[in-house]
Amino acid sequence: MSDRPGLPVVELPTSGGCADVPVLKERGQREVFCGLTGIVWLHRKLQDAFFLVVGSRTCAHLIQSAAGVMIFAEPRFGTAILTDRDLAGMADANDELDRVCATLLERRPDIRTLFLVGSCPSEVIKLDLAKAAERLNARVLPRVRVVNYSGSGIETTFTQGEDNALKALVPLLPASDERQLLVVGTLADVVEDQFARLFRQLGIGPVRHFPPRRSTDLPPVGPGTRLLLAQPFNGEAVRALLARGATLLPAPYPFGGEGTTAWLAAAAAEWNVNAEHFRQVTQPLHERARKGLDRYRATLEGKRLFFMPDSQLEVPLARFLHRELGMQLVEVGTPYLDRQMVGAELPLLPATTTLSEGQDVERQLDRVRAAKPDLTVCGLGLANPLEREGFATKWSIELVFTPIHGYDQAADLAEIFARPLLRRERLTV
Repeated sequence: MSDRPGLPVVELPTSGGCADVPVLKERGQREVFCGLTGIVWLHRKLQDAFFLVVGSRTCAHLIQSAAGVMIFAEPRFGTAILTDRDLAGMADANDELDRVCATLLERRPDIRTLFLVGSCPSEVIKLDLAKAAERLNARVLPRVRVVNYSGSGIETTFTQGEDNALKALVPLLPASDERQLLVVGTLADVVEDQFARLFRQLGIGPVRHFPPRRSTDLPPVGPGTRLLLAQPFNGEAVRALLARGATLLPAPYPFGGEGTTAWLAAAAAEWNVNAEHFRQVTQPLHERARKGLDRYRATLEGKRLFFMPDSQLEVPLARFLHRELGMQLVEVGTPYLDRQMVGAELPLLPATTTLSEGQDVERQLDRVRAAKPDLTVCGLGLANPLEREGFATKWSIELVFTPIHGYDQAADLAEIFARPLLRRERLTV
């Protein structure tokens, strides 16, 4: 942060910690959901878009189960199911896809953007969804825009579905030299509204969000655009925005009171917000968040924590839990360690932390058993087996589906990690 007079200063280290420690890199069997899971929160955010997965019945069951949509609901996602005839090349999958899309758009005239989402099956049979989108756009533009991206789990972890979707939208963003703040990453509407009020009080603006709530309201981008990142898993989309002339404001992510204050301070410094005004706006909220965390500190302080790689949220969440709740970090594993995305977070982790990238699940499970942490954060596929072995676990996917950003959600975020430990205490005889 700047130390010029009159500008907000947040005293956080910019070097040391885990910034330069050796990283344990593993390339073995992984246990993660695929990128299709991102549809669960993207379809709620983009209120006039529809996500059509081109995949198998397994893909359909995954999305339906993860979203928890009842049979009579009218969701903004669906699956064009590839049958055995499609997979065997006995039917023209492109003709079938065109027919399905035409039926869908006729039935749902509210759709303004149609995402064709690739899956493992569609990619295995080399179904070219980019050409399909181009072909459909020739028929349906300007009423509907068709965009494609890959949600396949062959090469991705589950949060990269959002990254791929946003990257596909970047070429469609209008060009502008306007000075603006662009918040990148999906936020729950309630959190977005809270941050909007704070930015107004600080005199920062205009502020736009990517993705927006409506796909037809895409934000402009250009040399005047300053990027403030809300999610650490959108690296490819961020690099595409930087290639359009935007500038990245390095900052920790807005998890907890400290992280939220530092995140806001990065924008405030860029907009030359007076330091005293910044404190007047943020200090009461930071103090309220700190008091909310006090309810869970006794449960979490001193407890040993092991993050298995899953969502790419691991590094900033580890920082929050260590610095604001006193948890001890045994290992922080992440699917990909993107230093451009988490560079401001790494100096805030203790240098004693084992930082790992990628996964060899059997070796990592051996390290969990050897370390015997008080809490292990992992994917659904590993949680029940670990619980059976006597380990307390937390599903990492809950951290993506739940509003956890900002001051008002700090206590809710702490409760997510305290809940399995409190439950274990109650069940202990």
